[in-house]
Formats: sequence, C-alpha cells, structure tokens
Amino acid sequence: MTFQIRREEILSGEQLSAMLAESPARAAQAILLAAGEGEVEAQALLGQILLDGQGIAQDQALALRWFDIAAGRGHLMARNMLGRCHEHGWGCAADAAIAAQHYRIAADAGLDWAMYNFANLLATGRGVAVDHLQALALYRRAAELGHAKSMNLLGRYLEEGPVCPADPAAAREWYRRSAEGGDFRGQFSFAAVLADEGRIDDAVMWLEKALAGGNLNFLRVASQTLADATDPRIQAFASRYQRRADELNRTA
Repeated sequence: MTFQIRREEILSGEQLSAMLAESPARAAQAILLAAGEGEVEAQALLGQILLDGQGIAQDQALALRWFDIAAGRGHLMARNMLGRCHEHGWGCAADAAIAAQHYRIAADAGLDWAMYNFANLLATGRGVAVDHLQALALYRRAAELGHAKSMNLLGRYLEEGPVCPADPAAAREWYRRSAEGGDFRGQFSFAAVLADEGRIDDAVMWLEKALAGGNLNFLRVASQTLADATDPRIQAFASRYQRRADELNRTA
C-alpha cells in the first residue's frame, strides 16, 4: 500500500515530527514531499530518517546530502549532523577535522548540541589541538542552555579541576541537574556523589535510572567502576550493568 499526499497537504516540521512517531512509513512520504518543495525543516528531518532507516530505506550517503542541503540554508541541527556524519564516517570517510569545522559553525551560531560535540573534540584532540579551556567554556555555555550531557561534563571539570579551580559543590549541582535532565552519565555521576555522602538509597535510585538508559560502552565501563564499590548494594549493580551490556551487544 502506498499513501498519496497532495501538494496542499505539505506539513510543517513540527507536524512531520509528530507524524513520524505515529506512522514512520506515512511520515517518510510526507517528509519527502515537503523536502522536495523546499521545507528546510523537512530537509533536515529527511536526512535524519535516511540516516536511521526510519520509515525509509537507510542510506547514509543520501542522508549526508540532505543534511548538506539544509545546512546550506542555515539549519543548525543539520549543520551539527554534518559534523556527526564526518566524525563517525556515516556516508563519507571519517574526518574529525571536517567534523570540527561543522560543529564550530553551529556552535558559534548558538546550538547547544554543536557546542557539546565540538567540546568533545577539543577535550580529546580529535581533528583539532587539545584545548581544555575552550572545551570547558563550551560545555558551560551548553549547560547553561539546558544541555544535560554538557552539564555532566562541566561537573566533571569542576570536580577534578584540571584547568579550573576544583569546586565540588558546583560539580554536585551540575551532576544533579544533568541527572534530572535525563542524561544517564549524569545520573551515574550524581549517584557516585550521593554514595560518597552515605545516601545509598538515593544513589541506588539514580543507578537504576542510569542502568535503564545507558548505552553499551557506558555500561561496560560503569560495571568495572561499580565492582570496586565498598557498599554491597552499590557493588551489586556491577553484574547487572554487565548483563545489560551483554544484552545490548547481542542485539547490536
């Protein structure tokens, strides 16, 4: 069965996103139509569904092309996704230096996700020279915009103090905000702080949340950290995190 969508039925980006959650196949046709008619939000969304294979056959090279079209028209998330494609080699050869260029453009224009992604390259020296001061500044800017993953990394800088004065109280607050914002790494970081404070019941709650949302690599590393915990209730999570990592690995 195919769905026919008339020209007058072209939807906005917000409407297309809502349709995508309900009916990916029907939404993909609507997105294709809107993108072809020049709706920039639809062009960026088309890149995303092609990248993910959501409602349409996966095609990373074509996804890259649509991200490029939308980015050329000023769509900041599409610019960020161009960076992601070049960083990870989706539809092109991996090139962190090119990724950094795209992230920088979108970050300078105010996109929190691009600030986070560019800061990650700066912190690790991929595609650019290591610059912890600039990475810290970008994490802080993104965190202040409400970006939960950046909140966690800002907390880490403030906890460890490699390029700024250590401020455990400020680190704790950013970990809390990251955890409450839904970032599984922030939830894990906040759980560690709570465990150190002896608030084991609260730590267990956040460890449960991090377990539910964590990805494969995070769970593997976290399980090793948890194995060294002194409290038996915290240490018990080590095997649970590893089992969940094994489950994700089997379905990858």
